Amino acid sequence: MRERERKMAKLYIETSIVSYLTARPSGNLTAAAWQKETVGWWEVQRGRFSLCISDLVIEEASRGDGNAVKRRLAVLEGIELLPLTDEAVRLSKALVENGGVPRKALDDALHIAIATVHGIDYLLTWNCRHIDNAEAKPIIRRICRRYVSALRKD
Repeated sequence: MRERERKMAKLYIETSIVSYLTARPSGNLTAAAWQKETVGWWEVQRGRFSLCISDLVIEEASRGDGNAVKRRLAVLEGIELLPLTDEAVRLSKALVENGGVPRKALDDALHIAIATVHGIDYLLTWNCRHIDNAEAKPIIRRICRRYVSALRKD
């Protein structure tokens, strides 16, 4: 199969990516570096993937300063919107109940769950506290695999 004919990998864009992409330049060195990397990825790499988001991303991107909201929503326009399903809600609860994600971060668990139940190949995030946490990742993967495996059996 030729390179052009291959199906593009699906990539879920979590809200932190959109926030760093559209934020005013930061004086914080870490935030400025993340902004630069995000803009670079967006300009160079995003065309290699089929992008998707959820209503949760829209909801989170709609919070805060009006001008920032406009910039975030403009970037999200036209990106495939994944529906919130009962399966995703159940998986997000399982992620919390089984120690993958803290109870206070249910929305973060929901991002993971939406991407998982829709079979998304990658979840792109700067959220290293709850979503891309090195210690939590093995637990999150185990819970998601178990859940998806159970879904396939039904």
